[in-house]
Amino acid sequence: MAHSTQFGSALRFADIFGVVLLLLTLTARTAEPNQLTDAEKQAGWKLLFDGQTTKGWRGYKLTAMPAKGWRVEDGILKKIGGERGGDIITEEKFNDFDLTWEWRISPAGNNGLKYLVTEDRPSAPGHEYQMIDDTKNPDAKVGPHRATGSFYDVLPPSDEKPLKPVGEWNQSRVLLQGNHVEHWLNGAKIVEYDLGSDELNRLIGQSKFKDMPRFAKEKSGYLDLQHHGDEVWYRKIRVRRL
Repeated sequence: MAHSTQFGSALRFADIFGVVLLLLTLTARTAEPNQLTDAEKQAGWKLLFDGQTTKGWRGYKLTAMPAKGWRVEDGILKKIGGERGGDIITEEKFNDFDLTWEWRISPAGNNGLKYLVTEDRPSAPGHEYQMIDDTKNPDAKVGPHRATGSFYDVLPPSDEKPLKPVGEWNQSRVLLQGNHVEHWLNGAKIVEYDLGSDELNRLIGQSKFKDMPRFAKEKSGYLDLQHHGDEVWYRKIRVRRL
């Protein structure tokens, strides 16, 4: 009888241990940001960062990643502060797309994600989704058209944008379909415009891009992460062609 009780206790312990192990495994999978669910894969989403390598990215006007300035660590694509390795761009071009990513920035930091970037012009010109410390970075204090979520120097974001404090993760989104473009921040649409519209052309004419005749005229291009000297962290970068 004692042997039976001990055997039953061992079985119960094994069952409990198995359940705990399963819960820990599921929790780990849920916490992994650089993965796609089956539903996301079926919906056409593709990872642009696998959490382990820089596969799918290269330096602007380079055939490989820059020798410095960027690092993958702990499932994060990190722009290293103080190292100017250069912008990095996707190996693929995109036109109609839905792009989402998570990011956090260092105090007083500044960075941006550009889209519709081409390599036949200097300095990687393109539409920029601004990511910046709105409270401490001098460029952000120029005006709302240079604040987080803006179409940089062209269109300011909504006054009610749900920006999280510096050091916390934000989720951003750029949606481009046809001529229509949207910027999102933490689930809220904060910028909306149409390529080629009279209003957009008027605003560009008032911006630093006014003397770039091809600016906002491209319909396809690379995605670009900038190389400002500040520390920035990226994860969960994914795109869906529309």
